[in-house]
Amino acid sequence: MHKPLTKQNRFDAARPDAGMLELGVCYYPEQWPREKWDEDARRMVELGLAWVRIGEFSWSQIEPQAGVFHWEWLDEAIEVLGCAGLKVILGTPTAAPPKWLVDRYPDILPVDARGVVRKFGARRHYCFSSRRYRLEAARITEAMVRRYGENPFVHAWQTDNEYGDHDTIHSYSDEAKLAFRQWLAARYGTVEAMNRAWGTTFWSMHYNTFDEVDLPNNLVEEPTPTHLVDYFRFSSDQVKTFNKAQVDLIRQHSPGRPVTHNFMSQNTDFDHYKVGEDIDIASWDVYPMGGLINGRLGAEEKARYLRVGDPDQPAFNHDLYRAVGRGRVWVMEQQPGPVNWAAHNQSPADGMVRLWTWLAYAHGVDMVSYFRWRQAPFAQEQFHAGLLLPNSEVDQGYLEVAQVAEEMARLPKGEVREKAAVAILLDYESRFATSALPQGRGYAASAIALDWYSAVARLGVDVDFIGQHSDLSGYGLVLAPDLVIPDAAFLARLKASKAKALFGPRSGSKTRDMHIPADLPPGPLADLLDFRVTRVESLPDYHSEPVLYGNASHPVTGWRELIRTNETVLATFEGEHRPGSPAVIGNDRARYVGTLPRGEFLAKLMGDTLGWAGVGSLPDLGDVRLARRGRLRFAFNYGSTPAAVPAGAEATFLVGDRQLAPVDVAIWTESGR
Repeated sequence: MHKPLTKQNRFDAARPDAGMLELGVCYYPEQWPREKWDEDARRMVELGLAWVRIGEFSWSQIEPQAGVFHWEWLDEAIEVLGCAGLKVILGTPTAAPPKWLVDRYPDILPVDARGVVRKFGARRHYCFSSRRYRLEAARITEAMVRRYGENPFVHAWQTDNEYGDHDTIHSYSDEAKLAFRQWLAARYGTVEAMNRAWGTTFWSMHYNTFDEVDLPNNLVEEPTPTHLVDYFRFSSDQVKTFNKAQVDLIRQHSPGRPVTHNFMSQNTDFDHYKVGEDIDIASWDVYPMGGLINGRLGAEEKARYLRVGDPDQPAFNHDLYRAVGRGRVWVMEQQPGPVNWAAHNQSPADGMVRLWTWLAYAHGVDMVSYFRWRQAPFAQEQFHAGLLLPNSEVDQGYLEVAQVAEEMARLPKGEVREKAAVAILLDYESRFATSALPQGRGYAASAIALDWYSAVARLGVDVDFIGQHSDLSGYGLVLAPDLVIPDAAFLARLKASKAKALFGPRSGSKTRDMHIPADLPPGPLADLLDFRVTRVESLPDYHSEPVLYGNASHPVTGWRELIRTNETVLATFEGEHRPGSPAVIGNDRARYVGTLPRGEFLAKLMGDTLGWAGVGSLPDLGDVRLARRGRLRFAFNYGSTPAAVPAGAEATFLVGDRQLAPVDVAIWTESGR
């Protein structure tokens, strides 16, 4: 009889063997003939895979009719995979409710911002606020964990799948409207308090009861930003409580097994830190090819990086989800070839699957799972590559995973990612604020934060992510690209810490009620920096204004603030409009930039900021990126030409050497480490 895992050793089943990277794959036994399962499991183990995720889209196979359960196929699949030596991650199947359930309870379906019901026929077709769906999701989750909670081959659980995919956090259903009214009543207590917060004296928007409040869609003009941000907060809280209900059932019936959720890249529709509070490991799905096509870079850079992806987007998310998971992070889906869902779907360069795998490990990831084992010859994702072709021949990704498995044996075990000297603050409520009140059509907070991250990464400096709840001890520098709604307690802890801070534009510009602070922006930031923002402009891309920083003039566009200050002025606007007004100000503890620096200006600003904070850095690395994990040093070449690895004279190379080829990886230790 399998001995149940205890709370104390919950993580033991999910810890990589002696601290080394482990590999896995996503598999869908229900999509393949039974006679393939044994061969597939054997080949997975032969490749060097240790984990396999199954089950997250299996509801209609498990329960084809209401109350009629067909567990036998899943029992057998878990047995086959487990007996082959694989550890199973079992996904709750709630991301794809079956047709019979939708027909029986049509109010579980989400409603888009136009008021149109989103129908059955794909996935994620449910509303987080549906009371009926919450009951049904709990019912199928409990049935699954009761059956497999003590199964010796089930080593971890995944809740649902990709919260936020296909713009599914925000639903405008009647169920959401009812839940939103209840949420508002709990938040404000009285409708008078809500009216004050929302500023309903403007445009005669006064409410007499919470039951009069509607959802902020299909309005003649934009809603009050407080109404919209409250709706975003509410929607975020709905995700947390929906997820927690499943986690609680797993804890009850499958003690000891860690729980994860596979988050999305660059999604800020809900507060990931809050969902992360209830899980043991944060995981995320890594698709750099689509991330490039849909991402922040201009056309010239996209062409340059077409087959390697944005060099900094995957690392940014590894570091973010390491924070969400409180140090524990997995990759649940790693792209192994072309995908099917972006505007264009190019093939990665040969070697990129290997590079992305080692990049994940360098940034603290313990397990990388590839999506998927075999390319599907049918349905929506038949252009999405797997490790195997549809006819079971090996594809390029398979060969690169085999290379990673061989290289793993060369590395020391037990290496962990150490705390960085630099932290970037990502605050989800501030993201809600800029989404509700962008004040410029091209303003994209996610892209701005990634630009800041990239500027630091190009200088060879590791980064952690923090929220306003995070411990600040040990950080020499905190970067806050967009802290729109600062928390006074966070600012007090920042002031009491030894860290220096650089704040981006709009920081401190709104209260929690989405009002302009009583004494003007930056609100409570004024306790760190003596200045006031008296006017803001959002500027079109076809207009730029010069900023004099040091001895050079840099063009900026997108955003400009008029600042009144007694602090040292470090850069000034030099155009025809109010020349000499401050663009960057600071003192010995904090600095503020009142525009959106990019390119050479951002690179110079970040280099100077690191030096001011006493954080060592390297000259601009161009297409090379560095990372550290314990004693291990990593270099990754995203460029098209060879590059020299910045290793010491006594370095010992474990993978690669001092000359780093394009799309290649070097791993080494320094003397004495």
